[in-house]
Amino acid sequence: MKKSKMQVLLVFATALTLMATAFTGCAKKDAAPTAGGDQTVTEEATATDTATGETTADAATSEAATETKADGVALKIAIVTSPSGVDDGSFNQDNYNGVLKFIEENPNSTVTPVNEPTGDTAAAVQAVANIVADYDVIVCPGFQFAGISSIALENPDKKFILIDSDPAAQGDQTEFDNIYAMTFAEQESGFFAGMAAALESTSGKVAVVNGVAYPSNVNYQYGFESGVNYVNALYDKKVEFIELPAYAGTDVTNANVGGNYVGSFADEATGKVVGKALIDEGCDIIFVAAGASGNGVFTAAKEAKGVKVIGCDVDQYDDGANGDSNVVLTSALKVMSINVERALNAVKDGSFKGQNVLLQANTDSTGYVSTEGRQQLSADTISKLNEAYELVKAGTIVPASNFNGITSDAFPGLPEK
Repeated sequence: MKKSKMQVLLVFATALTLMATAFTGCAKKDAAPTAGGDQTVTEEATATDTATGETTADAATSEAATETKADGVALKIAIVTSPSGVDDGSFNQDNYNGVLKFIEENPNSTVTPVNEPTGDTAAAVQAVANIVADYDVIVCPGFQFAGISSIALENPDKKFILIDSDPAAQGDQTEFDNIYAMTFAEQESGFFAGMAAALESTSGKVAVVNGVAYPSNVNYQYGFESGVNYVNALYDKKVEFIELPAYAGTDVTNANVGGNYVGSFADEATGKVVGKALIDEGCDIIFVAAGASGNGVFTAAKEAKGVKVIGCDVDQYDDGANGDSNVVLTSALKVMSINVERALNAVKDGSFKGQNVLLQANTDSTGYVSTEGRQQLSADTISKLNEAYELVKAGTIVPASNFNGITSDAFPGLPEK
């Protein structure tokens, strides 16, 4: 099932042409939380968020989306997103919130959201090419933007922030002076979700529902499986993670990765079908990493009894409201906003360095929600998660991911039974 990084590079160019969209958020949420172990800080988008409006790629111009308010740094920033736009409530919005936070501190800077309406990888790269002349910095959230490396070479005076992918190689070159590319150890957040599910399940059956088997989604799945196996081994439990063969995923190397994949990030109806099927199999906790498709899983959980979901990417507690109750157990976090803001600050102060970075718990870039009132975990579960967080942060526990060469039933830190 696992392949080496060299094998991945050999298929990477082909895989890019198959991608349609590349975000892995869940249902709607306005907040952009950051996490570190047992802490969660929520940075709410202000009323100015929607005042910017949003253009399509074809209509994008250099028109500023925010007013100049003070002297100081004046970066012209564009953020180009998938069809769901900057107000999708999860992946794109968390990245956008990072830009807004930077502008809050540097009000002479401006941002223009650009919505690429098709989700096609070639169109995504062309959307960036269409506007590159008009901006100082272009933020590109999603795997579909990996091909911007060719644009970066042609525009060395522009800065690019790429999220969820390394840039596509140009010949032998894999890093670029003007691209700061950040990927995340989603398997870490998935690991915490798996632990939480296994520790809190009463039926002994849990599952994860994903959108498309892009690397970030497979990372979440394998991390979740690792977390369940960790709890089973350490605390002598026998929790099962349930997979529906009809919804098994195929990753970018065409390997069958199992799991439960809707096949889209924008198919709420099928998401509900998958969620209900897992509930019918006895699952009482489901981790949802499926974009808008995950809304259907939330609905299935709300219509069932005794079923909880675990949110993804951002704090989704508000999405779990179900009358006078809530179906969200906790949320696994991938903190993009703070890292986008950090990259923009580096552009501002001249310390920007083009590189490909993997962001993990040791920079508070992965985690889980344990803030009181935003989750329904027991105190004992939170204590166990906090202990494991420190071990993940230290590198003692290394959950399985799509391409790290280890498996969810044999990874560093897994206790022997």
